[in-house]
Amino acid sequence: MKLLIVGSINGYMAEASKIAIAKNVKVMFADSESHAMQILRQGKNISLIFMDVKMNIANLISSMQIEKISIPVVACGIGNDADLAIKSIKSGAKEYISLPPDADMIAEIFNSIQNSESKIIAEDETMIKLFETAKRIAKSDANVLITGESGTGKEVVTNFIHKNSKRADNDFVAVNCAAIPENLLESELFGHEKGAFTGAIARRIGKFEEANNGTLFLDEISEMSLTLQAKLLRAIQEKEITRVGGNESIKVNIRIIATSNRNLFAYVQEGKFREDLYYRLNVIRLEIPSLRMRKADIKPLAEHFLKFYADVNGDNTVKTLSPLAIETMIKYNWPGNVRELENAIQRAVILSVEDEIKDFSEFIDRKNYREKSIQSSNEETENYTGKSLADIEKSVIQKTLKSCLGNKTHTANILGISIRTLRNKLQQYEMEMDKAS
Repeated sequence: MKLLIVGSINGYMAEASKIAIAKNVKVMFADSESHAMQILRQGKNISLIFMDVKMNIANLISSMQIEKISIPVVACGIGNDADLAIKSIKSGAKEYISLPPDADMIAEIFNSIQNSESKIIAEDETMIKLFETAKRIAKSDANVLITGESGTGKEVVTNFIHKNSKRADNDFVAVNCAAIPENLLESELFGHEKGAFTGAIARRIGKFEEANNGTLFLDEISEMSLTLQAKLLRAIQEKEITRVGGNESIKVNIRIIATSNRNLFAYVQEGKFREDLYYRLNVIRLEIPSLRMRKADIKPLAEHFLKFYADVNGDNTVKTLSPLAIETMIKYNWPGNVRELENAIQRAVILSVEDEIKDFSEFIDRKNYREKSIQSSNEETENYTGKSLADIEKSVIQKTLKSCLGNKTHTANILGISIRTLRNKLQQYEMEMDKAS
């Protein structure tokens, strides 16, 4: 991760830089808005900007927007001045922190930006095998497609692959395709030349060039428009890009890791995703199981987050979980996966009074979840009443396949049947549907 500090490096801003460096964050400095823009245009893979609130934050953010540069800005000011904080947020800053800098506050900001650096925690057999596979494929240069529900840890696996690859000493560049507006994404990926559009007052290096000799991480690739998918396909095939508004072909040597929480193959069939791009990305595929399918990871993950948020909040005592709290966590389905678990733990650390968390249900974002789980279970049982074994079998297979996002291998493993048997069953159901229609 790289941090750009804009403003005087004397005094408090220098302290902020020391805290960042202590957190293994690379720091660059700019003494003016124009100097900051020069650095940003050069493609230095900046992840976050700290800016002195006395400087013209609105002007910098406006310049970044005009040149289609999307990087969060955090305003830094002396003391808890409410007017300055409000002014900076209205100017477009994502956050305001008071100086002298609080190490825990800065650490929390870095964590929110750099969650891909999370510690690898895997005690469930499925995740242990997944990381073993990820370590093997890291040694190759093949493109990788990582799928799974939101919050399962796709970015963690992506970062793990990069760190274990021969490209580990070079940049890991991330682009969230869902977070960047469509009209900005092309410039974000490929850069632009001076005069390419209104406001393009200088050349800007894009993420492809930033990631040269490293890894380019395309998060939520399914949200990319079909037009841009065609340009991405050409870049992958030809191993070269052309900046927006330019004619020069620029050779790039990168490895692409793409992720999606959707069924990309279904998107291909619906015409929402290019089939040729799908196969270019899907050289190697990793499917990350949901947290409810790897129950053995819940307790160690929870204990990790308990310690992390105790450190962030400056607590000397790390809270523990009672057997009842652990049982509650194991029984819960965690629809938001690891991300939801982390949020629940953070609430528990902040709100629980005692050192031992006895009742965890109050920190879960689902009211009366126990009753709903029981009700849901009863409803499923009642729905099967009066049905034939063949109908029940069909229902179970179809529901499991849906929960696995169409992954037949994973579905067969969960059901305890061979992949051949599963395929035969699915083919049989399709034939029954054809006859019925």
